[in-house]
Amino acid sequence: MKLENLNIIIADDHPLFRNALRQALTTTFGDTRWYEADCADALQQLLDAATDYDLVLLDLQMPGSHGYSTLIHLRAHYPELPVVVVSAHEDAATISRALHYGSAGFIPKSASMETLAEALHAVLYGDIWHPEGIELLEIDDNNHEQMANKLAELTPQQYKVLQMFAEGLLNKQIAYDLGVSEATIKAHATAIFRKLGVRNRTQAVIALQQLEMEKTDIS
Repeated sequence: MKLENLNIIIADDHPLFRNALRQALTTTFGDTRWYEADCADALQQLLDAATDYDLVLLDLQMPGSHGYSTLIHLRAHYPELPVVVVSAHEDAATISRALHYGSAGFIPKSASMETLAEALHAVLYGDIWHPEGIELLEIDDNNHEQMANKLAELTPQQYKVLQMFAEGLLNKQIAYDLGVSEATIKAHATAIFRKLGVRNRTQAVIALQQLEMEKTDIS
């Protein structure tokens, strides 16, 4: 794979970081087209476009991400699209869980731009990259694993509705924002509850929150 004419998404809610990242990588990937998303919804809108993306650089904590949930969603619905987590949290637990959920690499935000370029080259050539000296942990958590598998079954629209549930929006508000009927939202809700194995919105949001970054992940 020749690294030219790439389409790369930077999904991070900090505009200064997105700008710095894009500028720093321009020298390495000079002919790359950069796309930016400041929340999970904006990321989904980019993915819904016809562009054939080569890579997503994902911040785990941008609005709407709910920890690892967006990573899990991306891997389920866009399995051919490499996702690299770029995070300020660089402990072994966070790195191990991100890789466990399908990230093609994990780059700390503290990494030098030389290291960042090296990591992206590795991932684009099909390797898995993580910082040296990190002892990866074995992830053995059946509850989280079961919920991750259930979340992966949601369609992009169902995942969007679940995110809006988590924001506390009413069915009427969600229907207006998405340009559909309330009956459609209720149908989505029924499907979400069934797939997640819950009975109502509150339980669905609690299920989603299981995939938030835990204190042990961000120490």
